Amino acid sequence: MFKQALSQEESLTKELDLLEQHGLRRTLRTVETGAEPEIVVEGKKLLLLSTNNYLGLATHPRVKAKAIEAVQHFGTGSGGSRLITGNLRLHEELEQTIAAWKGTEAARLFSCGYLANVGTISALAGKGDLVLSDELNHASIIDGCRLSKASTMVYRHVDMDDLRHKLRDTRGQYRRTLIVTDGVFSMDGNIAPLPELVSLAEQYGAWLMVDDAHGTGVLGDTGAGSVEHFGLSGRVHLSVGTLSKACGAEGGYVAGSQTVIEYLLNRARSFIFQTALSPGVVAASLEAIHIIRTEPALRHQLLSNARYLREGLQAYGFRLIEGETPIIAVLIGEAKTAVRFSHRLEEAGVYAPAIRPPTVPEGMSRIRCTVMATHTTAQLDFALAQFKQVGQELGVIS
Repeated sequence: MFKQALSQEESLTKELDLLEQHGLRRTLRTVETGAEPEIVVEGKKLLLLSTNNYLGLATHPRVKAKAIEAVQHFGTGSGGSRLITGNLRLHEELEQTIAAWKGTEAARLFSCGYLANVGTISALAGKGDLVLSDELNHASIIDGCRLSKASTMVYRHVDMDDLRHKLRDTRGQYRRTLIVTDGVFSMDGNIAPLPELVSLAEQYGAWLMVDDAHGTGVLGDTGAGSVEHFGLSGRVHLSVGTLSKACGAEGGYVAGSQTVIEYLLNRARSFIFQTALSPGVVAASLEAIHIIRTEPALRHQLLSNARYLREGLQAYGFRLIEGETPIIAVLIGEAKTAVRFSHRLEEAGVYAPAIRPPTVPEGMSRIRCTVMATHTTAQLDFALAQFKQVGQELGVIS
């Protein structure tokens, strides 16, 4: 029995070695500071160009103060699931705030965005239903589809003709049809064509679910996300998101009709069996949303910084995926080259890890830059200079 277990471990070691050979093995890095524009990684000070803390709110003094205040009043943990002992007034206040912000009747908190997607899709779609999912949707959406036991069709990335054909060909064959898309695609940084998606959903009687993890706090007049960005509030059935990116805290949510939200409370396993969010992160989220809604200059600076870095990289000849969000995908190609590019950037003082398969398709490895509102022009100029130098050294640009 021991020899058999040892043999199994040896097979895992061989798989890890194979990942190493192809530049696909992942490791953890130790970050010793908060998600500021400059961080310390394993003793070295680096310019951070890969955080989802877009607005810098994770270290904002007011956000931290509210978290500390909540911990002092409620303690560090919630003590249980929402349905038993963990339902604090803070949770209900945050749900009401999110619903008002998103323009929906109600909202439900989850412990993270991953659980929100998995729980929502698997609760609302089952045998006899159809889920239509963009091919570049986040892994949590993919896993939600797999767990749902519904029939799943993947349509080509933001290809509305392909989606239209699939809707037309399957019309009347399923009890319920759910279209699911990212609002802002996490690895490419482009925005989903929501006006066309809404039109198709309405035409074919389908529900539309938008995962706005990377749009919330970034897009829209009040930062409510991609739905608000396109003026479509009230026409998207489900808006899913996370509080761990632009809001600088933790947790996920689903916003929609009162009926759907109550259904999730009773049927979403990832809600029913999760421990409720801790008081500190809930209070932090409340303050972060207040800042986002009342201080638009922060979002404007973020988008201005993103344009500045994007235009600078394009001027040097880097191949970028088109977009207007703080996610800037610098295409490198092969995984080994992307890893080497990232290592050279780090040696030069810029922290921007390589993104490789299976996160992105083969041959599409990249440096995924993310900009912060709190980056200075001088910091962005420094990053551009290092990209140019490394790009020329490795033959990525001329």
